[in-house]
Amino acid sequence: MGDLDKSQLVPEEKALKGRDTEIVLSNSHFLNDRPLKGSIPNGFGQIYLGLGCFWGAERRFWETEGVYVTSVGYQGGFTPNPTYEEVCSGQTGHAEIVHVVFDPSIISLEGVLKVFWEAHDPTQGMRQGNDLGTQYRSAVYAINEADLKRVEASKAAYQSALNEGGRGDITTEIKIAGPYYYAEEYHQQYLAKNPEGYCGLKGTGVECI
Repeated sequence: MGDLDKSQLVPEEKALKGRDTEIVLSNSHFLNDRPLKGSIPNGFGQIYLGLGCFWGAERRFWETEGVYVTSVGYQGGFTPNPTYEEVCSGQTGHAEIVHVVFDPSIISLEGVLKVFWEAHDPTQGMRQGNDLGTQYRSAVYAINEADLKRVEASKAAYQSALNEGGRGDITTEIKIAGPYYYAEEYHQQYLAKNPEGYCGLKGTGVECI
């Protein structure tokens, strides 16, 4: 598979088979001790977002007022319970994803999406900056049809802003969320544990109104 084109999603029939065993986590957010897995507080919202490398992306959201908890994982592809190395091989179809749980009394879904659009460049296809490959694609996975419509409306609004700014078309993958597989323990809140770690996150400079 050395000649795999990482700019193209792997077909399902060629994806790695994966495994039944889930990755073992401490289930405690490094910064606030809230559970990464389990029930979400009543009335809270959630969404799954891909902005390229999930290290810097997760930090952007845990720093956002109204976000209750974050985690990172793999989603959007075919391989169950993949490893990081498998995802980076381009043979799983998954993107690197941040799961964001938020308090809508403090920040709306549109507010979370504003952070998402402005924090990265959603026009780059299967890459984000110098990070190349399908796992770095821009993606939004909503938990229901009502949220999906709000995501589409937010995309249309930001596309108008990008057009005015002379930027290209949004390539973000937008669909209903499929299975979310938690990433390894060391990836969770990585930049809180490793403040000097890599972060290639860079937006377009175009504001989302």
